[in-house]
Amino acid sequence: HSKDLQVSGQNRTEHHTDAYHGDELVLRRGQAFQIQLELSRPYNQDTDSMHLDLKTAVNNSGTHIIVPLVDDLEDDRWEAKIVEQIGNTVKLSVNSTPKAVVGVYALSVTTCSAKGGDVTVHEAGKKVVMLFNPWCEDDSVFLDDDDERNEYVLNDTGRIYYGTEKQIGARTWNFGQFQEGILEACLFLLEKSEIAPAGRWDPINVVRVISAMINAQDDYGVLIGNWSGDYSDGTSPAAWSSSVDILKQYHEADGTPVAYGQCWVFSGVTNTVLRCLGIPARSVTNFQSAHDTDVSLTTDVYLDEEMEPINHLNKDSVWNFHVWNDCWMARPDLPPGHGGWQAVDSTPQETSQGTFRCGPASVNAIRAGQVFLKYDTPFVFAEVNSDKIYWQRNLDGTFAQIYSEKKAVGHFISTKAVGSDERADITKLYKHSEDSEEERISVETASRYGSKPDTYSVALAEDVKVEVTMDGEGPHMGADAHLSIKVKNLSSSPRSTALHSQASVMYYTGVLKGTVKKETLTIHLLADEEKTIDWVLPYQLYQDQLVDQAAMMLTLSGRVSETQQVLAHQTTFRLRTPDLEVKPVGDAQVGKEMSAKISFTNPLPRTLQGVVIRVEGLGLQKGHKVVVGDVGANSTVRVTEHFVPTQPGLKKLVVSLDCKQMSQVHGVADILVWVKAS
Repeated sequence: HSKDLQVSGQNRTEHHTDAYHGDELVLRRGQAFQIQLELSRPYNQDTDSMHLDLKTAVNNSGTHIIVPLVDDLEDDRWEAKIVEQIGNTVKLSVNSTPKAVVGVYALSVTTCSAKGGDVTVHEAGKKVVMLFNPWCEDDSVFLDDDDERNEYVLNDTGRIYYGTEKQIGARTWNFGQFQEGILEACLFLLEKSEIAPAGRWDPINVVRVISAMINAQDDYGVLIGNWSGDYSDGTSPAAWSSSVDILKQYHEADGTPVAYGQCWVFSGVTNTVLRCLGIPARSVTNFQSAHDTDVSLTTDVYLDEEMEPINHLNKDSVWNFHVWNDCWMARPDLPPGHGGWQAVDSTPQETSQGTFRCGPASVNAIRAGQVFLKYDTPFVFAEVNSDKIYWQRNLDGTFAQIYSEKKAVGHFISTKAVGSDERADITKLYKHSEDSEEERISVETASRYGSKPDTYSVALAEDVKVEVTMDGEGPHMGADAHLSIKVKNLSSSPRSTALHSQASVMYYTGVLKGTVKKETLTIHLLADEEKTIDWVLPYQLYQDQLVDQAAMMLTLSGRVSETQQVLAHQTTFRLRTPDLEVKPVGDAQVGKEMSAKISFTNPLPRTLQGVVIRVEGLGLQKGHKVVVGDVGANSTVRVTEHFVPTQPGLKKLVVSLDCKQMSQVHGVADILVWVKAS
């Protein structure tokens, strides 16, 4: 009978799981692994028999796999083969199927000697964790590029983009999928989701469940969404720079949702869970992201008889930016050609089949406007590609479509580049280029399946153009904001208009908080003339109105007197926050103390209250808070952080600052850690 069951350490290297913390046997499915048995006597292949048992225990129901001993291993089935026998020791190579259920298994070996029929069962001391395998051609998450697998499965840090399309900001995020406790937290999440064990082999199913479990809207998921601006009983969404604390806090509190998240936090945590389980994934930011509440597949703006916005009707909003995830897999449930990147969104916006979840939606289907292909493709299509339709109320209360803005949403769709910290623009994966015939066809294909199928019919003569531009990086917080409004007459006759302008503070979700400046500009243009108006928003007007993310929307609307052409334009801009300076000091060597100097200058002519700095570096420093307190008007604060690196290689020390009056202040230092030769 068997006395000892050992699992080889080389498995983890071969299975690309050596980075996971701890010493469980972490394997990827569809790939052979080695185990070694110590028996009470030499094994005799003629008279003795042996098999392995693998069991998953999930809510009292589970999967039981009996792995037979065979002479030759074949792909695509569970089986084991003796590869070496020395004395009482037997070494086995074990095959798993590429459709194996993902999760935790208990492993045991059963031996039986033919003589007395003695049956002995020996349990392995360690659990086996089975993950998806992007390195295996027969796994539906197979990704055929080593650089991409290194980025989308094995990279534990990344960049998440935010801001506005003209002022794209980037922040470093620690995904930390290999950190202590994170694999356990991700497996706990799967258990809690009550997804049937039999359904856990299928990444489509697993991703759909994770999309629902990351938000706490209806199933005690990981994060509570909060866009109110009041986070006093939790952590402000902009303060997080890492998924590690969030997942550990959730797991340690036995599934109590963590406060608070907004879209980039939901996306960062989703990315961690997907990469941890072995599904290739990336965070994706869409600028000018539409939120289509009535599934008309258009974003509707309602104006009254005087061309002023009717606020209570304007339910569709355009978020300055929205962050979701792409994950990579085959889609055997859809017509051919729809595998590859799939959009999945864990931010609770609209329900899908009664639950707050979204996806996986094939990015190829989104690009083609094939919104009838599941899951939630119409919603993601509208986010990146709906037209903005302006409606005006008539005297009898009905509405007429007066203008359609074709390029209002879905700009600069961004993700971190493979192998570098550059921004990669992936807009062309989500939509055909604007103005191309393919793009018009896909928008009109999609809208035929929406709730207002007859929207496309109106054409108007349009010979006056309005655009808004800004210099460089745009306005800074604490200073007056300057924009340029350019009005151009493309015709050979004079044109005049009364242009209503309204500036509002808005949440990044496109919800307006309050109007800070309103005026009407009377503009007369000669034939072919272009005029530039310098538009200024003084600091005094916006200082008490600021909300998270410090964004503004300028809405321009009016009619050209001579032609009745509608002029309508909305532009968003943000007030830039300063960066945190992070400077490493000393020799970056494993096991040796070093430090980093962190400094920040308050750009506002007023005191910042209750300032807290958060610091985390994977392999450098566990996440923790430094309470700074008040920082005076325009003054500088300096903090020195001491730490001892634990892992060699290029590491990132990520720092963020949070206080009531200012968010999205962060910085990062790249630190190359080396090991002293012994």
